[in-house]
Amino acid sequence: MVRALALVSLLTDAASEMIYPLLPVFLTTVLGASPAMLGLIEGAAESTAALVKLGSGWWSDRIGRYTPMVLIGYGIATITRPFIGVAQSALQVVSLRLIDRVGKGIRGAPRDALLAGAVDSSQRGRAFGFHRAADHLGAVIGPLIAWMLLQWVHLDLRTVFMLSAIPGLLAVLTIVVAVRDPVTPAPAAAAPELVPAPSSTQAEASVTPMPKRFWAVLGVLLLFTLGNSTDAFLLLRAQQLGVPLAALPLLWAALHVVKSSSSVPGGALSDRIGRRSVLLLGWGWYALVYAGFSIATMAWQAWGLFLAYGLYFGLVEGAEKALIADLAPVERRGTAFGWYNAAMGVAALPASLLMGALWTWRGPELAFGVGAALAVLAMLLGLAVLPLKRLA
Repeated sequence: MVRALALVSLLTDAASEMIYPLLPVFLTTVLGASPAMLGLIEGAAESTAALVKLGSGWWSDRIGRYTPMVLIGYGIATITRPFIGVAQSALQVVSLRLIDRVGKGIRGAPRDALLAGAVDSSQRGRAFGFHRAADHLGAVIGPLIAWMLLQWVHLDLRTVFMLSAIPGLLAVLTIVVAVRDPVTPAPAAAAPELVPAPSSTQAEASVTPMPKRFWAVLGVLLLFTLGNSTDAFLLLRAQQLGVPLAALPLLWAALHVVKSSSSVPGGALSDRIGRRSVLLLGWGWYALVYAGFSIATMAWQAWGLFLAYGLYFGLVEGAEKALIADLAPVERRGTAFGWYNAAMGVAALPASLLMGALWTWRGPELAFGVGAALAVLAMLLGLAVLPLKRLA
């Protein structure tokens, strides 16, 4: 199951990243959109995905099945994404990106719940790390495919976008063939006259509440995310430090190579020494990297900081999701991941607005310095909130 879901994410991210790095050029040069329109498109898309994730997690718990929601989510994105290649206006791209992100929102929480239930808690960090590694590998493969189609086959942007349907369809086929909800043994049947069926009101009242620590941890993650703006600012900073425009795609691919190669070791490390230690280490590493971006002055430093930034993802992504699964009641994991994904997605918008405002006001030095400070603050609160031991 873990391998199948990892393959699905790899193929889907390859399809998505065939388009995403080229979308700004397509919008501004082919469709004549402004940078402000580009920001509106991506901001609206991510906010939409964040809100849908919360509802999809709750609904998958309610129906007791995750695979149908996963299939619907990936299917929507696969069908919608290639139509960007025939769009004739920025407004059409807005609509398509929103539908694509709805698909992402639908699939995210149920998929994470499937991953959490597919392995023992002692292997959960490794499982999520493996999944993130495959996802990041797709983010390396997709731009390379697009680059080869553009440079070697000499296709235009629209054709490349439409060809993204191929890995997307392979991802959907993988779900149909290899992804199933875990089978749990049915409880022993009780005599019907002794145990009457509960009413829907009683069933709603008996739902296990989320533990208080879950909300406390989510609050700390939310605080950290306020200092974790869109990575577009990192690319802007790299160009400012002297990295040539033509080298930015290579810099982006190198970042994802580090993300992919470090995700499995990082997730497995959280299984061995605990989520708390790995998360605190990752947030501290993030603070150092952002402080580095604040004081950097040369292009080679940008390359080194990008590679170091990839290690932060390897440490944190698998451990965070494993911790959410550890804290949530089994029957409410979909809802838990819905809250997690929604909170991270919603916080990303003010985080980027804060970064942009500080950059405009006093420059990148202050902007990255504030991001580092928020990471340190999250570390301090995490010392009090993050559980000392892994929960089953």
